[in-house]
Amino acid sequence: MTRALIWFGLLSMLVISPFFGAVNLHLLDLFHAESLSAQIFYDLRLPRVFFSFFAGSILALSGLLFQTLFRNPLMTPYTLGVSSGATLGAGVAIKLGVGSILFGIEAVGLFGFFGAILTIFLLLYLSRFLRGSQQSSLLLLGIALSLFYTSLLMLVFYLGNTIQNDMLIRFTMGSLSIIGWDEPLLLGITALLLTLAIYAYRFELQLLGVSEEGAKLKGVESKKVTLWLLLIASLAIGLLVSISGPIGFIGLVVPHIVTKLYPFTVEKRIIKTALFGGFFLVLCDTITRAIPTQSELPIGIITVIIGGPFFTYLIISRVR
Repeated sequence: MTRALIWFGLLSMLVISPFFGAVNLHLLDLFHAESLSAQIFYDLRLPRVFFSFFAGSILALSGLLFQTLFRNPLMTPYTLGVSSGATLGAGVAIKLGVGSILFGIEAVGLFGFFGAILTIFLLLYLSRFLRGSQQSSLLLLGIALSLFYTSLLMLVFYLGNTIQNDMLIRFTMGSLSIIGWDEPLLLGITALLLTLAIYAYRFELQLLGVSEEGAKLKGVESKKVTLWLLLIASLAIGLLVSISGPIGFIGLVVPHIVTKLYPFTVEKRIIKTALFGGFFLVLCDTITRAIPTQSELPIGIITVIIGGPFFTYLIISRVR
């Protein structure tokens, strides 16, 4: 009964979310394409809801994947420094003044994408030297990279002018504000491919989540499967961060909530995690638009407010 109520509440939020915002919409005007309400609804609100849903799915699935492969509940692309790498890349693009467009792609997004991918390759390379203590050491390595990226970002702030720093601050806070259907369509395809890839390797993922040695005894090519899944997830996260900026803690919170609701094997939680992550981020985004403020509250603030205490709880519970 509790599960049904939770899913019903999240689904209801998905339906009513497009009607929250600074401008009140008139239902009858939605059927008239030339009206202001229709333009706001179909060009701004509805694409944003779908974009939020797909972004939440990618973040939640990536968190589930990282936590399972490394057998550590604190592992997410956010805690491993991937988001920080993307933010630094975007900051470099803003400071260099590359331009708003580079080969048909926004320069800030392109640099952010390469920053995230470079971080993943760096982590994968350095993890080869960690041996038996890989799980805990890799988390510490990710935190160290995040601190290093933050220091470099502060240098970019120091060297930048007022306009550049304002752009960078907005990017680092995360934003789901988009116009049109290009980004939601691209992110929807990415989320679908990520879901299919993880589901295709669901049995291997289940074995790797228990023990790498046990998976090898079952005939699983552990290194090949791990590298393949991490690369796919990293490409998805890099693409997402390059568009929206860093959105923290969704990949940390959602997989644990789904595990509490469905204490099943990993293979049976993949689809549920993707759906719950999408609904959860839509809920967070609706909160940012429902709070009456002079300007829209960045999505990153809401997710950190929720995820920060949860992250602390996980650390304390692990120690106990």
